[in-house]
Amino acid sequence: MSRIVPLPHLLTTSKLDPSFEDDMRNTRILYDYNGRDENGNPAKWRYECWIFSDTRLVYKIHGGPFAGRLNYQAVSYQCIRPGHLWQINWLEETGTVVSLVYDIPGKQVTALLAFSKGHWEQAEATHGDKRIAEDFQRWKDLAKEGTQTDRFMLSMQAEVVQKHKGGGDLVPILETDPTF
Repeated sequence: MSRIVPLPHLLTTSKLDPSFEDDMRNTRILYDYNGRDENGNPAKWRYECWIFSDTRLVYKIHGGPFAGRLNYQAVSYQCIRPGHLWQINWLEETGTVVSLVYDIPGKQVTALLAFSKGHWEQAEATHGDKRIAEDFQRWKDLAKEGTQTDRFMLSMQAEVVQKHKGGGDLVPILETDPTF
């Protein structure tokens, strides 16, 4: 494989396990992180994630510093153990790297979030909807702040509080909708 490919680029060398169809496709989960508010007090950070297809997901953030963000991403999925554990990875247009492990029977999401400087330090600027051109451009501009090593690395675990089939109130996307 040539090392020169259009970037950003997602490459997964493992085949998508057939259990994706039952375990993941069209599944929407709501999960709560035990975060902190701006004063350092315990606060729930609620996220909603719809596993839209084998290459895309849609999410909405309901609580925490990024509440008010509605987005969709090109993602890669890896099955760790069918019916039990899945990894979901993506790169945000803000430059933030996200890696989640979804524990289906344990009803838990374990995350590593590598926030870009712009994303972490300007939480208000990350609010909005990617479908709105000015929001999308503002988010892309956040990626230009700092360097690759200017990261806020956050490891968190969340409790899955609801699991459904279908997108609920989240708006469907097309596989061809731009993510960058």
